Amino acid sequence: MRINKFLSTIGIASRRSIDKYIEEGRITVNGNVATTGMDVNENDAILIDGKKINKSIDEEKVYFMLNKPLEVLSASSDDRGRKTVVDLIKTNKRIFPIGRLDYMTTGLILLTNDGELFNRIVHPKSEIYKKYYIKIFGEVKKSEIDELKKGVLLDDGKTLPAKISGIKYDKNKTSMYISIREGRNRQVRRMIEKFGYKVLMLRREKIGELSLGDLPEGKYRELTKEEIEYLYSI
Repeated sequence: MRINKFLSTIGIASRRSIDKYIEEGRITVNGNVATTGMDVNENDAILIDGKKINKSIDEEKVYFMLNKPLEVLSASSDDRGRKTVVDLIKTNKRIFPIGRLDYMTTGLILLTNDGELFNRIVHPKSEIYKKYYIKIFGEVKKSEIDELKKGVLLDDGKTLPAKISGIKYDKNKTSMYISIREGRNRQVRRMIEKFGYKVLMLRREKIGELSLGDLPEGKYRELTKEEIEYLYSI
């Protein structure tokens, strides 16, 4: 099995993160620096940062939903010592976030040690909508709402059509729900900023049918069996 898939499957990190570790020379296999695309198995001696890993594919999988607060990184670790989403969850498993929320965005994020589920959700072919609640300084025009619904041209290409609902105007501010099915960096913010508006607040409410509900900011819970089955059914 390819090394990034193997390490992802046993819950070390996402395939993307494993590829980055390899580029940085942090992984060795049988005493040799790992290379992208190499094949490995359970009999190989695999070390990350000089530490031997637990290669049991049958390790118990765990799944969490977190309401991410502001100024917390959507990462497993940070070389600058900033707080990460993993720091907020008490578990003895080596978990990682599924996807990302930017530093100043709050709301629903999933964490797991299940690399297969990670790859299902973040794969470009995935059509899972993520629903956000956003507050904007200024009154967004109808023509701009229509453009959001059709797709906005950003510096990395045109976005897929967004779903817009619950639009409200109050004292030169606009609030609404916006749902997208892409995962570009800071995408919702960039879509709004394209029209010259300032984002006052952004919170992710839903991933597919999974809802944040009344989970308090900074708190987490385990996913139910039904929620896990739903994610695997997508």
